[in-house]
Amino acid sequence: MKIISTNISKIKTLIHNGKEVKTGIFKISTNEPVVIEKLNIIGDEQADLVNHGGVDKAVYAFSHNHYEYWKQTLENDNLAVGAFGENFTISDLDESNIHIGDHIRIGTALLEVSQPRVPCFKLAIALNNKNSLKLFTQHYCTGVYFRVLEQGVAKTGDSVAIEKKASHDISVKTLFQAFFDKQYPGYESVLLAALELPELALEWQTKIKKKLAI
Repeated sequence: MKIISTNISKIKTLIHNGKEVKTGIFKISTNEPVVIEKLNIIGDEQADLVNHGGVDKAVYAFSHNHYEYWKQTLENDNLAVGAFGENFTISDLDESNIHIGDHIRIGTALLEVSQPRVPCFKLAIALNNKNSLKLFTQHYCTGVYFRVLEQGVAKTGDSVAIEKKASHDISVKTLFQAFFDKQYPGYESVLLAALELPELALEWQTKIKKKLAI
């Protein structure tokens, strides 16, 4: 795996359904190295600090491999990297092989997988498609949120490697499927097992408990 694009943004204000919306989803690719800190990437702004950024969602990565699907689905061959609000567009990032708690080296920074992404309405705005949230959920290719174990620097072209695999088999994709698809075999047992993972983000622990009425 390697970084195909490094993406950051400033907060942008727009009007959506007659209301003012502030968002940092409109990322711009940069060739400059970025500094990864505990809560975010320096120079990358988040408007909604409740749902973005913070310890468990300091960095967001999305697979470059997913772009072909989205270009075809959205009928947009000009869909640019960073369109999903990701900080890093990474080649061959596969949610089925990335597990909650895996340690990933991106540039000189060491990150830990904390949760899948559940997009908000701002993704539909960014992609200019009202069905994009449904498509995102059905496709199960969510990208990966990380917490930062070791601060560092990363840039486009840097290698991305799994340094330590988690000792369980709950991948990012498995967790997402188990949560959103009740037809997924043994979804309740998967979610209960996920609750036992100390690396799982608090947001997802809360979501699972609510879903299972625990």
